[in-house]
Amino acid sequence: MTIMDYYIASDSAILNELGERIRKLRLRNNITQENLAERTLLAVGTIKSLEVGKGKLSTLIAVLRELKALDQLEQFIPPITISPLKMAETNKKSPHKRARATGTKRKAKKHEP
Repeated sequence: MTIMDYYIASDSAILNELGERIRKLRLRNNITQENLAERTLLAVGTIKSLEVGKGKLSTLIAVLRELKALDQLEQFIPPITISPLKMAETNKKSPHKRARATGTKRKAKKHEP
């Protein structure tokens, strides 16, 4: 098995790889596309699309749930944690929880008369 370098792979290649992994997981559980579609209340075409890398996130979640693989999402995108020291430092500056990212501030150009 070759490990994919996701940073040099195209988006399409990554989606195809994810679809292939879903297909292999389904087959390992000995479930047909038709049966999986029935169990997830999705169309067979939707399952087929997912397996070729053209699915939606909501479809992925439904399929992973049925294949008992939702716990894999922890590895897919692990929760972002902050060190206790960084948290204390941040709380000193602002007691409010961060709600959005700060972009780069642009200085307003002064119009001269």
